[in-house]
Amino acid sequence: QVRLVESGGGLVQAGESLKLSCAASGDILRINAMDWYRQAPGKQRELVADISSGGSTNYADSVKGRFTISRDNAKNWVYLQMNSLKPEDTAVYYCHAEVVRLSRRTYSYWGQGTQVTVSS
Repeated sequence: QVRLVESGGGLVQAGESLKLSCAASGDILRINAMDWYRQAPGKQRELVADISSGGSTNYADSVKGRFTISRDNAKNWVYLQMNSLKPEDTAVYYCHAEVVRLSRRTYSYWGQGTQVTVSS
């Protein structure tokens, strides 16, 4: 079994920063892409940022220059540093990973989500 557990959400004011963390655990051989998604009330879940196992990154246009995704391959953690937060960043943030298990089969996993609320 594999679990993804997010932490670091909370309530902040506009302009402040938060850092989200996501820890993957279980029978993991390796992790390919790791991503952060978010879902605001009444909206579809959207990709915020992703990072390959080699460290290549992509960002949604709405967060470029403000958010930074990083990962620790040795610990199977992924992070999202969020700076200059805006009220429109308010959402539940989800960690996602493509995990190669010890069986050498690849599965997609999601965390339970962490709430980020930015007040104006």
